[in-house]
Amino acid sequence: MPEITEGSKAPAFDMATDNEGRARLSDFAGKTVVLYFYPKADTPGCTTEGQDFSALFDEFAAANAVVIGVSRDAVKKLERFRAKHDLKVILGSDEDGTVCEAFGTWVQKQLYGREYMGVERATFVIDGQGTIRQIWHKVKVKAHAMAVLEVVRTLQGV
Repeated sequence: MPEITEGSKAPAFDMATDNEGRARLSDFAGKTVVLYFYPKADTPGCTTEGQDFSALFDEFAAANAVVIGVSRDAVKKLERFRAKHDLKVILGSDEDGTVCEAFGTWVQKQLYGREYMGVERATFVIDGQGTIRQIWHKVKVKAHAMAVLEVVRTLQGV
């Protein structure tokens, strides 16, 4: 699988969402798509990240952007996550890992000397033509959503 880089075409994706719908890259043609990957719903860092993106929901919308959080959690867990924390962003369920694999975020991790496979916290900004314009790997949550919004605003000339 080719490495995903800035300037490359984004892999097409199609996944279930927490609102019993589907999210496909093709559904958002002409819009900027912020695709952020997080390890596990309802854990501290992932909750903060979802809340931070949700707090900026209106600003992203004003910049013609849609924000989609992606994890390997089941749809029902994502529905509970949204309700518990009043999240406004789309939550995509990538249970089979195909979207994570396509974007290179299913990686080997290490915790307390134990190695395992997991989702790397990463964010991709995809322009309205499907080109990846910005990538963040190994994201630190603090102030990340605002940094992403600034990139989106620059792309849109807002």
